[in-house]
Amino acid sequence: MKQPMIALALGAALVAPATFAADHAHGNDHQSHPIQINHPWSRPTPPGTPMGVGYMAITNHSEQAITLVDAETPRAGNVSIHETSMHEGVMRMQPVDGGLLIPAGKTVELKPHSYHLMLERLPEPLVEGERIPVRLDFDGAEDLNIELMVRPLDGAPAMNDHAGMKH
Repeated sequence: MKQPMIALALGAALVAPATFAADHAHGNDHQSHPIQINHPWSRPTPPGTPMGVGYMAITNHSEQAITLVDAETPRAGNVSIHETSMHEGVMRMQPVDGGLLIPAGKTVELKPHSYHLMLERLPEPLVEGERIPVRLDFDGAEDLNIELMVRPLDGAPAMNDHAGMKH
């Protein structure tokens, strides 16, 4: 009788940390079934600049398409989903109507000169090393809370960002 109880207790001890890790992702990658968010980052903004950006890779692990329909952060008055494109040699940026479709089994990258989050009406500049809380709202999946890490303009880890270091 003691062996099954020991096995049950050992099984619970092994499952609990895995459940905690899945529910409390931190660092540069945020994972939630069926959506996975990788490398969420932003750029620092100069003083007086009222807008910033948000970049990341969104992977849909489900068997049906989902749509990123909205986002919000306490650091901006408004967040919208934008796309930058070239039209007759002119770079244009415009809101994405109806949200950003993430096809089943695919990854969509929000990156410079492409899709991105537009952080509008910033009351203060975004500062290198800062972590910006953002809630992503999806149609077809649960909302997800992430943090954008403000990194240098090239997207490299900030000098004080130890998320990728092994200790």
